[in-house]
Amino acid sequence: MPFSRLAPLTLAAFFALYVIWGSTYLAIRIGVESWPPLMMAGIRFTLAGVIVLAFLRWRGAAWPDARQLRGAAILGVLMPAVGNGLVTMAEREVSSGVAALVVATVPLFTLLFARLFGHKSRALEWAGMLLGVFGIVLLNLGSSLRASPEGAALLVLASAGWALGSAWSKHLAQPPGAMGSAWTMIFGGLTLLLSSAAIGERLAAWPDAAGWGALLYLTVFGSMIAYSAYLYLLRTVTAAAATSYAYVNPVIAVLLGVLFLGEHVGPQEMLAMVVIVAAVLLISWRRS
Repeated sequence: MPFSRLAPLTLAAFFALYVIWGSTYLAIRIGVESWPPLMMAGIRFTLAGVIVLAFLRWRGAAWPDARQLRGAAILGVLMPAVGNGLVTMAEREVSSGVAALVVATVPLFTLLFARLFGHKSRALEWAGMLLGVFGIVLLNLGSSLRASPEGAALLVLASAGWALGSAWSKHLAQPPGAMGSAWTMIFGGLTLLLSSAAIGERLAAWPDAAGWGALLYLTVFGSMIAYSAYLYLLRTVTAAAATSYAYVNPVIAVLLGVLFLGEHVGPQEMLAMVVIVAAVLLISWRRS
């Protein structure tokens, strides 16, 4: 559907995914300089979820039932916890731009997992899948990920977890509207905080102003606004359209990383970005 025919709320949700989410890779990279990664991600999502839940209850929203809470818990573990938590861990070693390039493969994984729920793949989707695999291989041959195999593995697992949650979301009972976003973030945040405690994360020193600023930005813009926008789009548009942020996020993240952090993305990584974005376009292509 052309953007000119979309409702204003849907347009705003796409803007949040394309621009705000693209900038969160920079915020994460800044934040992990001061915070342990799982701790920061856990605080971010738990705080955002509690604030949204408190507002909804103040407005008189009803509590979800047990079946809806179960669905929110599954998505919370797969998306904020696995999907975002592992990205946050990886950005201790991998630049924000390269992290965004790997996460751009989410639509490829989403296509694979959608087959588990009865989706019939088209020829173009298979072509996009093969091209995307080539892009992933090309990206891993570049200096950025070759120097950090652990970071590469974390990013691939994060993409797979996020994609499984995206594909499964249309088949799970969830709390309606923003209540679903709130509970998914709460379950994901609590999982991250428990994981942080389990691996013994501790604050080495009190975070500086940049660290607090990054956490605030991720909580308000990355979680309360952009994550809620993503769940809204998953409910209202196709999964391919909802995951189309993968076209834009790498470009935004690379540009911001170069401008503000002096990150370097080599020609091989740039070529991989072109290949991966082309693969995602093939997967999402519709005659209409």
